[in-house]
Amino acid sequence: MLHGNKWGGQSGRMARSPDYVFQPHERPTLPGSPANPEHPARRRIGYFLVGALIGITGGLGNALITVNLNFAQGTLGLYSDEAAWLTAAYFMTNVTANLLLVKYRQQFGLQPFVRYILGAYALTTLMHLALHGFWSSVAVRAMSGIAASGLSTLTILYFMQAMPPARRMAGIMIGISVPQLATPLARALSPRLLDWGDWHMLYWLELGLAMAMLAAVMAMPLPPSERTKAFEKYDFLTFALLAPGLWLLIAVLSEGRIEWWTDRAWIGWALAAALALIAAALIVEHRRADPLINTRWLGSREIARLMIVAASVRVLLSEQAFGSVGLLSVVGMLNDQMIGLNLIIVIASLAGLATAVFTFRPQDVARPIGFAVGLIAIAAFMDAEATNLTRPANFYLSQALIGFASLLFLAQAMVIGISRTLLAGPKHYISFAVLFNISQSVGGLVGNALLGTFQVLREKYHSHELTQAVVLTDPLVAARIRAGSNVVAGAVGDPALRGAEGSVLLAQQIAREANILAYNDVFLLVGMLAVLATLWAVAIRIGIRRRGEVSPVVLLQEKMMQAQAQAQATPGGKG
Repeated sequence: MLHGNKWGGQSGRMARSPDYVFQPHERPTLPGSPANPEHPARRRIGYFLVGALIGITGGLGNALITVNLNFAQGTLGLYSDEAAWLTAAYFMTNVTANLLLVKYRQQFGLQPFVRYILGAYALTTLMHLALHGFWSSVAVRAMSGIAASGLSTLTILYFMQAMPPARRMAGIMIGISVPQLATPLARALSPRLLDWGDWHMLYWLELGLAMAMLAAVMAMPLPPSERTKAFEKYDFLTFALLAPGLWLLIAVLSEGRIEWWTDRAWIGWALAAALALIAAALIVEHRRADPLINTRWLGSREIARLMIVAASVRVLLSEQAFGSVGLLSVVGMLNDQMIGLNLIIVIASLAGLATAVFTFRPQDVARPIGFAVGLIAIAAFMDAEATNLTRPANFYLSQALIGFASLLFLAQAMVIGISRTLLAGPKHYISFAVLFNISQSVGGLVGNALLGTFQVLREKYHSHELTQAVVLTDPLVAARIRAGSNVVAGAVGDPALRGAEGSVLLAQQIAREANILAYNDVFLLVGMLAVLATLWAVAIRIGIRRRGEVSPVVLLQEKMMQAQAQAQATPGGKG
């Protein structure tokens, strides 16, 4: 039985509390990960609450900026392309931080990792309140991305400790899913925060959560870990090639739609350099005896298929982040009018997570993924009938379906990936962690860039078609112009100027209708892609059944049970 909250100090080997001696089957799964003792129920509840706090805090750090980017742009006096660098800088460091953070945790231990990550997060949050310039804000967002990457890992570790040994997979599912609730929560919370003050209120909330998180982690520390020599000199060469390549790729995906792909020479040069650097890093890793990223394992059929599916679904999920929010913005809705919609998304997402956990079947972990993609297809087709009378209430059902599907998919995909990683060996964990993070983060950026570009092109097409139908001799057109002139009659006395203002108002209405039609095309595109993805998922399941493949989760459970039985059969394993 465990006594007290303190585990004792750490050394090169696992540190043991004087009150408890870890049995062999309770030792850490990987170096740098905490031990896995059986906690009493009250301690597990504490770990669960701390994990939820860390996950929400880490997710809100970026979500509060992303959903209020226009507000931040106006406050800091930025152009739209400059404002996009705030989120781009965050993703640049967030995607690449795990290349080194995982090995840092393995070599220097879990507790220093926790202290430095939490301290860095609190510091960057405090810096947000003090720095108001463009470049300083970009630098702080980059630092925040590094800290948030570590918080994602801590969230999973805490939720795993909150679960009994037989339900550790559920801890992974919850840990990867909770940070995804941050975006709809940020949309629901930020209007009231901005009403109480200016944009500083967003950072005060984040700072308060960071302080609460520090206190909670100090009160409920993780069990100790083991350390091992992890870094090699070629790791830094790989990082020096791969990190700048990913940074340039993220810059292109973030800025391409805003500055337009063919209008800026730097976009082409950056994309070419990104591909060259990423290719060079993969070549270096492919030739290494002990690579940081195992390209041979990642290139295997099962892992490559999983990552392609994960990235594809993340692109489809951009229907919610870009499509529905963008259309409601076109018809004049702000975050204030979308509070109810986002609360419904949060509830539906929690329902999707609960469904993933309580209906989890190790024998058939791929089935929920196909079901989730099918729900995305249904929701996208439901949204494709939008008009200028569409309001948030019209999206309640469709966006609830997408929120439900997003966590149902993510939880299952993470479990499949972790299972295959642990079956292949602990040395593959870094490869999986890095690639899965890239598939989700870069997949979301690709989704926004793809759907945003498609929307712009379709808006130009519809605008051209609608404008061609506007003829001044048409009685309906003349009536619309007169109606627009009457709107400004109280402020404009010149009849000719009133007529010109009426024409301007008509042009604005045409632009709005063209944008609405373009968003409908976006929804149709997402729906068709989701149908294809659903058929692909069904084909994968049929192929797995025909080949008689056993679920990786089942194989991992059998392997763990055998290891535990062997450990308990030894004299040292009987405690």
